[in-house]
Amino acid sequence: MTIGVTGASGFVGRALTERLRKSGHQVRAISMRGNLPPDALAGIDAVVNMAGEPVAQRWTPDARARILSSRVDGTRTLVDAMRAQHVQTLVSASAVGYYGSRGDAVLTESEPPANDFLGEVAQGWEREAIAAESHGARVTRIRIGMVLGHGGALQKMLPPFKLGLGGPIGGGRQWMSWIHINDLLSLIEFLLHGSTVRGVFNAVSPFPVTNAEFTRALGEGVHRPAFIPVPGFAVKLLFGEMSEIVLGSQRAIPDAAVRAGFTFDHPDVFGALAGITSRSR
Repeated sequence: MTIGVTGASGFVGRALTERLRKSGHQVRAISMRGNLPPDALAGIDAVVNMAGEPVAQRWTPDARARILSSRVDGTRTLVDAMRAQHVQTLVSASAVGYYGSRGDAVLTESEPPANDFLGEVAQGWEREAIAAESHGARVTRIRIGMVLGHGGALQKMLPPFKLGLGGPIGGGRQWMSWIHINDLLSLIEFLLHGSTVRGVFNAVSPFPVTNAEFTRALGEGVHRPAFIPVPGFAVKLLFGEMSEIVLGSQRAIPDAAVRAGFTFDHPDVFGALAGITSRSR
């Protein structure tokens, strides 16, 4: 299979490209910067859409516009190119930010979207992906939680934890939806090959954890204490509205993936972080 990947230079995109090539696929990186040439997707069987402006930045008006446009307008452009070349499969990224902060509520894929910035972004992102169905494409959308691997968010967390300066954030009671990068890559492959699989999938471990539990698991992984709390107001002062990514509570579970027959290899956060951090020392 020849697979196009947008966002191929990112943390997940690089790993996905390597995985797909090892699985015997031809992979073509699709740049979403500037205009997409009419023949950009010529000869491609499926597309994995991972492109988007980083959300982890201060949400100035300009940043908000870039975050929204890169996902909504970018996906619309991609779907138009798919239509022109009759590409039949699209796996398109989204995020658990779709649900907003929901406390202790267990979130399956049937839950409604949040009425906030990230909810707006995710809804628009998914809406444009779904439009590919109008020309007969099979579309799956993956609402991704925090991805754990050698890079991404964990790369920024590790330095203070290795120094014994880690601790729960904002009280630690908020739920974190996470996924090991290898499970995310396996899920994407599963969706690419599942000829009858379509719809939306929470790309998260079956076992979400509170921030306090995650902190304990990461501390154990690097063999350091992790008891220094970070007050919520300090996070808000530092990051502004973007702090809702850290302080929000999303207890999402992968109901659709489990029902479709997908199996997670790294469902436990303690085991996942122990394996990742053992290679980071």
